[in-house]
Amino acid sequence: MKHKFIVPLMGALLLGACDQAKAPAESPADFVSRIEREGNELAKESYAAAWVRSTYITQDTAVLAAKAGERGLAFESAVVKQAKQYKGAEMDERTARAIELMLRGSSAPAPDDAALRTELSEILTNMEGQYGAGKYCNEAGVCRELQELEAVLAQSRDYDELLDVWKGWREVSPPYRKDYQRFVEIANEGAKEFGVKNLAELWTGGYDMPSEEFVVEARRLWEQVKPFYEELHCHVRAKLSETYGADRVPLDQPIPAHLLGNMWSQTWDNIYDIMEPYKGVGQLDVTKALVDQGYDEMKMTKTAEGFFTSLGLPSLPESFYQNSMIKKPRDRNVVCHASAWDMGGGSDPRIKQCVEINEEQFGTLHHELGHIYYYQMYKDQPSYFKGGAHDGFHEAIGDTIQLSMTPSYLQQKGLIGAVTDSYEATINKQMKLALSKIAFLPFSKMIDEWRWKVFSGEIAPEDYNASWWKLREEYQGLRAPVARSEADFDAGAKYHVAGNTPYTRYFLSFIMQFQFHKALCAAAGYEGPLNECSIYNNKVAGAKLGAMLAMGQSKPWPDAMEALTGQRQMDGSAIIDYFAPLNSWLKDQNKDRACGW
Repeated sequence: MKHKFIVPLMGALLLGACDQAKAPAESPADFVSRIEREGNELAKESYAAAWVRSTYITQDTAVLAAKAGERGLAFESAVVKQAKQYKGAEMDERTARAIELMLRGSSAPAPDDAALRTELSEILTNMEGQYGAGKYCNEAGVCRELQELEAVLAQSRDYDELLDVWKGWREVSPPYRKDYQRFVEIANEGAKEFGVKNLAELWTGGYDMPSEEFVVEARRLWEQVKPFYEELHCHVRAKLSETYGADRVPLDQPIPAHLLGNMWSQTWDNIYDIMEPYKGVGQLDVTKALVDQGYDEMKMTKTAEGFFTSLGLPSLPESFYQNSMIKKPRDRNVVCHASAWDMGGGSDPRIKQCVEINEEQFGTLHHELGHIYYYQMYKDQPSYFKGGAHDGFHEAIGDTIQLSMTPSYLQQKGLIGAVTDSYEATINKQMKLALSKIAFLPFSKMIDEWRWKVFSGEIAPEDYNASWWKLREEYQGLRAPVARSEADFDAGAKYHVAGNTPYTRYFLSFIMQFQFHKALCAAAGYEGPLNECSIYNNKVAGAKLGAMLAMGQSKPWPDAMEALTGQRQMDGSAIIDYFAPLNSWLKDQNKDRACGW
């Protein structure tokens, strides 16, 4: 969901140098083999540079990362140029699949121009670095980094304090607003060299279907779950109005964006104390248990690994623990945004996460290890098939595991006491999860809606911020708590915009994880309410999951979907099944309210 991952797949991150003018005529199969060989070798340098840049933010590491990125862009440009020559040629199915993946390109394709490649690489490196080093200093001279600011939003219920922190973080992004505009210009030129109109078409064209069909498909999935979100929004707004007053949270307007416990209002579970339906029933204070039982960053990570190994999946290599960064260093700036890294094509998997001892970070570790286990299971595939069936698959795996972190599982791990089995406890648990999972859906949909419109030119640079808030209101029913202008760059205050990570993958993953969960529970032989199922320690479910992961992206994603679920479409109906008790409860709560915005 919230986490960038990196995979060395051909056409998405091919790194090195390729002198295509001197390349001899090759068969398609020979071409694919050569590119895999050169790409694998040259990727090592780029991954090392990117890792050091993320874990040691300095001017020197920026130079190294930018230069490595520049070589990667040059390699990709040359590969695409030759790959186009094989369109229509006779070749075997696997070779055709590999070349198709190459032609999908990356999220930041560079034009075949050395100066523009250099400029693009420097822009991307600098935007991510500025975000990672960002902090807000208030009028009293107290400076806080993002993690500290997020803690205030999660814990404080002081309207003015929340507003100060919310505004403060958004001072980080305006300095690179012009850089972002220039990135769009250069990457659009690069996209045209792939044979598409703009970067939006390139991004939406990576799902084994025509670009325009994918846009329709994403909209269909949103419409499946939108009514449930609207019920949740209506109830949350009513409770916030009770808490902060109807003058600050009117019942007929969008919700002020700083009151939802998260810097970007993407998940709302941090305001569970306000939203808890039945006070004190079935409380699951996992954070307290982690602290009281002396969990540290390593023990939390090992516990997360234990869920995957309970399914029959392999243990992680010792190098994972030697080379990962799971604790924030005290002596330097790092990018704390959690991410999984496939260094060495499966031989050196790592995560980068500033782990804190709390329930949210415990869940995040399971999410990141979902990526790591995907890497491990497809590591024997050729490099051009090392990737998720589509990018949403990669994001969905760890979150699918999180759905099995039920009260019964947590009790087995000694993290909660006796489980309260009652209707009230079920509604409380579902409310907490919905504030995370359902609240996230429109946010994850609108970020790329905004970027697609920016890339296509539908949103002009002078309208970046106004259009951002128009979409946030349309999809989420939220509004800026204070007046915003085009001097601001509120989209850039989100890591995935500054770091240029496509976001639709998270929307798709939040749909599919419930679909996966339902299928795995069926494979495990579970009978009962879907929200109570845990596949922990079930080797049959684990074998089914592992087999799908091992496919990588060697087949179109409907084949991978069918292998796991028996379906060939993404489907949001499992969400409605899972949350059926809460959906009914919310409708009852809202029956006398005027919902909508």
